[in-house]
Amino acid sequence: MNLYNNPPFSQWPTLLQRPVMNTESLDSIIKGVLREVQSNGDKALRAYTERFDGVKLEAIEVSEREIARAIASLPEPLKQAIQTAKKNIESFHRPQAEAIQMVETMPGVQCWRKSVAIEKVGLYIPGGTAPLFSTVLMLAVPAKLAGCQEIVLCTPPQKDGSVHPAILYTAHLVGVTRIFKVGGAQAIAALAYGTETIPAVYKIFGPGNQYVTAAKQLVSRQGVAIDMPAGPSEVLVCADETANPAFVAADLLSQAEHGEDSQVVLVAFSEGMAKAVQAEVEKQMQALPRKDIARKALGSSSAIVVPDRATAVEIINAYAPEHLILSVKDAEQMGEQVINAGSVFLGHYTPESVGDYASGTNHTLPTNGYARMYSGVSLDSFVKKITFQRLTKEGLQQIGPAVELMAEAEELMAHKNAVTVRLKE
Repeated sequence: MNLYNNPPFSQWPTLLQRPVMNTESLDSIIKGVLREVQSNGDKALRAYTERFDGVKLEAIEVSEREIARAIASLPEPLKQAIQTAKKNIESFHRPQAEAIQMVETMPGVQCWRKSVAIEKVGLYIPGGTAPLFSTVLMLAVPAKLAGCQEIVLCTPPQKDGSVHPAILYTAHLVGVTRIFKVGGAQAIAALAYGTETIPAVYKIFGPGNQYVTAAKQLVSRQGVAIDMPAGPSEVLVCADETANPAFVAADLLSQAEHGEDSQVVLVAFSEGMAKAVQAEVEKQMQALPRKDIARKALGSSSAIVVPDRATAVEIINAYAPEHLILSVKDAEQMGEQVINAGSVFLGHYTPESVGDYASGTNHTLPTNGYARMYSGVSLDSFVKKITFQRLTKEGLQQIGPAVELMAEAEELMAHKNAVTVRLKE
């Protein structure tokens, strides 16, 4: 990690810059994949799976037999852990359901809003360098609670053509409707357009590499909704003199191991703390199976020493991190000043990992600074809100003259007349 001691404000944009992707050349490649899948359906999916994953698929859809085999093979302690996480995620998301509130805006004029589940949703679950079965929980649990009728899951196959048993067990546990062995941009294309085997959906959820992200953004311009713009994982840890350097280093590495394009930022209140954390990072990294990935991610990461809390809060809100850990003595007080972050972890004993797996909050969060204007996935992500209104004769008499005047002022006389004919009657 590059260390910067009290850098001037003018340097912040450079220090906090995310790794940049060449989206122009990427889009060109992805457009070709999208066109091929749209034109050739399953045939294109099989060809891309053989080309990119090295797997010649016999069947694109996972069978009931494969699911049963996966359930039987998964160790019982892991099943129990997944069930614990499911329970907590349900407990956190269930109260997010909104009750209908009838509002009488004036006598005889009633308005209300109703949440209605999106009928068909697609979940993309990465399964390449890490089989993210935890993401199945984060997406399928709120989808099920919301009442989505069709929950379709796509995930890349392993080298032997199977899907990781933990992904299959979790998908079965939470009620995923159908599971397909397709990954990458081609999976996003299949969910967007549909093929002979995979049904088209109305909204696509889930993280992925740069190809998946680009594909999601491209299909979103063609009438298919996506959860949010997404990029590589990131965390910002703010550490004061009460922080434990070993804890902080572990938190930074937990994100750095996600991928070479991940980014971590340390904001410390002393150079001594920053250097102690750097030393711990180097020490702990040696024991990690994914240390080469973590090391590359750290190459585009920063440790920034700031003079006070006010400056730290400014940097946090300027960076708008996906994950924010406040490893400080007054974490809750400092947390109240945070306005740009995907999810906040308060205090020395709240590692980001608990949010990734089992505390109950959702780990599908805005990255790349999108926390300035986007929220993470929630129950709301799986519903649309429909408004209703109902007027009595008296209500129309009350509100009608105002509508007539406004419509006439906008020179929309048919709008005015829709009220006038009723008032005359």
